[in-house]
Amino acid sequence: MKAVAKGGVIRFRCGEKSHTIVLTRTAKVVNTSKRVVLDGGGRITLSGAGKRRILYQDTCDRRQRWTTSHCDDQATPALTVQNLTLADGDATGERTDGGGGGAIFARGGRLKIVDTTFKDNRCDPTGPDLGGAAVRALSQYHGRPVVVSRSTLTGGACSNGAAISSIGVSWEIRDSVFTGNRAIGHGANPAKANTPGGGSGGAMYFDGNTFTVTVTGSRLEGNHAREGGGAIFFVSNDRSGTLTLTHSTLKDNPSDGFENSPGIFFLGREQHVIH
Repeated sequence: MKAVAKGGVIRFRCGEKSHTIVLTRTAKVVNTSKRVVLDGGGRITLSGAGKRRILYQDTCDRRQRWTTSHCDDQATPALTVQNLTLADGDATGERTDGGGGGAIFARGGRLKIVDTTFKDNRCDPTGPDLGGAAVRALSQYHGRPVVVSRSTLTGGACSNGAAISSIGVSWEIRDSVFTGNRAIGHGANPAKANTPGGGSGGAMYFDGNTFTVTVTGSRLEGNHAREGGGAIFFVSNDRSGTLTLTHSTLKDNPSDGFENSPGIFFLGREQHVIH
């Protein structure tokens, strides 16, 4: 999509009826853009046709113009995705910065997702630390959180984090639904002997050192992990990270391997569940 490369606020003129746009190549954010907003007006579906990732942003990718000497910690581009459906994205085989992100891969800058539906997205089926069939996020500016608000993420399949996945990134997730997502890898992380690794975080996979995740007013139901954390896998390697769930519902999120509370595997400083 040439409009994404140009940046700014992008709206779609497709009339009043719902419309699906099947991408023939991944839409890529150019790093000289300070702000990129994709607004589907509640009527537009962007489809990867089961063949390609839908949206890509990477401030450390020289091909998208390297704009600073500290690419892993810069304020822009600020990417907002709103009032859209992102369906049938597939990042299988993508290896840049570890892969993942069937619908959205975002490294650097900022990412915000509002009133958006992610449906039936994919990434690699095995691997110990890759993930994010819908969204993979890395290196957000100054450690600020990725925001997901009033969104639905369903039908994702990936090695880990079959909806969202990140390393060292904080998240604020509000009033959203995660359902029918499957972490299908095998062997966990680090990968057990003679396995390819993966299978954790049926809906969400978080790894790294110091980061925070807050989930408010959301529903996680019917997700599944072949290894750990049928809904949420959270590992803070230096045990400094915190996970807070407030007024949220976790129901029927089985883990075939391990968990330390229903639907959750947690290693960190503090885990809070507020009903």
